[in-house]
Amino acid sequence: MDFGSFSGFDWVVIALVVLVILTLWAGIKTVPQGYNYTVEFFRKYTRTLHPGLNFIIPYFETIGARLNMMEQVLDVPTQEVITKDNASVKADAVAFYQVVNAAQAAYQISNLNQALLNLTMTNIRSVMGSMDLDELLSNRDIINERLLKTVDEAASPWGVKITRVEIKDISPPQNLVDSMARQMKAEREKRALVLEAEGTRNAQILKAEGLKQAAILKAEGEREAAYREAEARERLAEAEAKATQMVSEAIGAGNVQALNYFVAQKYTEALTSIGTANNAKIVLMPMEASSIIGSLGGIGAIAKEVFGNGGGTPTTPRPTTTSRSTPNVSSSSSTSSQYGQSQPNPFVIRPEQGDQS
Repeated sequence: MDFGSFSGFDWVVIALVVLVILTLWAGIKTVPQGYNYTVEFFRKYTRTLHPGLNFIIPYFETIGARLNMMEQVLDVPTQEVITKDNASVKADAVAFYQVVNAAQAAYQISNLNQALLNLTMTNIRSVMGSMDLDELLSNRDIINERLLKTVDEAASPWGVKITRVEIKDISPPQNLVDSMARQMKAEREKRALVLEAEGTRNAQILKAEGLKQAAILKAEGEREAAYREAEARERLAEAEAKATQMVSEAIGAGNVQALNYFVAQKYTEALTSIGTANNAKIVLMPMEASSIIGSLGGIGAIAKEVFGNGGGTPTTPRPTTTSRSTPNVSSSSSTSSQYGQSQPNPFVIRPEQGDQS
């Protein structure tokens, strides 16, 4: 291209075109998402540009500050704090903030990040220094809440919203940690002893209640057993009395066999008891079965003489001139059976006449 062939008018047109292009370039501004730009008219703030395509007056308006409107994190370094009870601890934190007003953040404070960092560190010392060590270690939520409220109120004129303040770590000195460990151990041992003592007491109470209930049940059982035993003895006595009455009535009616049966039964029971005794190994019986039957027959004869003739006045036997009479068991004597047959009665003894002197 031969620039020598251009006339002065051509150069003027070229200059105007270049000037228009530069003017358009200077007047068109694109703001990325998450940012805000401030516009200054001869270095004075006029307005704020939001994300997207924006226009300014070229050569008269300029871009002042480019501010990040997204939430940002501020790392608070470790610092030493003296608590209310004069315990020295080290603590670090983290803060989250967001710029909500670009003009205030750009023109109300210089070096926003440094200002927020110093503000957070100062309030950490203030809040944590007003608490005891035990309260400090166990109430981190309260510390975070108080820090958030204090720092947010202080940063509000700067167009900044503090969204969260968190204490990351609290580190007491090693000797203090050892003392706390010993204190915790002693406290746990005390609780263990208290729980053991309570368990022993409850066990003794339950054992005493069990013994009491057992004694009550035992006494009630003994009372019931005594009552039943007394009732059994009473019924046995009634049965004995009734049996005795029936025997007496039978004897009074002239039935000597009832008395013989009653005496024989008792005599047999006595012999059975003697034979089955634990301390009786050998039982000597200096008697014969015929002697027992004779004795029973003699008892029956005596009863017959006493209650003879239907229970009337006993008759006096006619005296005899016999010098002696020996009672023997008559093997040929017979009694009238209740079945109508004549059979020998071993339980009836008849006196025989002796030799005449």
